[in-house]
Amino acid sequence: MSTLVERHQHILEVLKEKGTVLVGDLCQDLNVSSVTIRKDLQFLEDKNKLFRTHGGATLTNPYIGDRPVIEKVAIQSAEKEKIGQYAAGLIEYNDSILIASGTTVFYLAKNIQPKGNVTVLTSALNVAIEIAHHPGIEVIQLGGIMRKTSSSVTGLYAEKILEDFSCSKLFLGVDGIDLEFGLTTTSMQEAQLNKKMIMAARKTIVLADSSKFGKRGLGKICTLEDIEQIITDSNISQHTVEQLEARGVEVTVLPL
Repeated sequence: MSTLVERHQHILEVLKEKGTVLVGDLCQDLNVSSVTIRKDLQFLEDKNKLFRTHGGATLTNPYIGDRPVIEKVAIQSAEKEKIGQYAAGLIEYNDSILIASGTTVFYLAKNIQPKGNVTVLTSALNVAIEIAHHPGIEVIQLGGIMRKTSSSVTGLYAEKILEDFSCSKLFLGVDGIDLEFGLTTTSMQEAQLNKKMIMAARKTIVLADSSKFGKRGLGKICTLEDIEQIITDSNISQHTVEQLEARGVEVTVLPL
């Protein structure tokens, strides 16, 4: 059996390599019980070396709070720009698409070059304003209660409108992607609207920079099985990519 110091060193090395660890994997690696591993994780968390999660641990705090969109738009901006450019290239001739709220999907809106007459349904006011000048884009702005921090609408009215539409793609921004818990946002109301958007689209494409992985917001949107594709940047760990692909998710990793 490995010593206490050896176990702690191994746990931190795996975390440095993969970003996250699971109790079950550590039990197999170190040939010890789950009780022992959980005590090790508790000790390391008390020393501010990691953050414990359900079934494992991560290097960064997995729980995120709400912040205004004007603050978030400047975070990981280079990564978001590349993701937005790539996603814009997926819009087809005479397409009908849904764009949710968030700063990464705003970069998509900035890069749209419509082919034919494209119809865009969106809950985000900043997205609608950004693309309104394009003569080739018809914008359908969902109505409802405006959530000031995200400059987007939520509520039953917006959800009801979606029942009358069927779009080819949903471009979805999220606040967190947890391999076990799924996709989340910091608002329960926004999470509920995102669920309705997924139902109104034939394909859900998630735009998320690598900092979103291993994070959780308050409101759960869906599980990984409910989406088809994630577009992210090359700072994502290979372990996370493999785990996502094993769940049937297409992962597009863009170089920085």
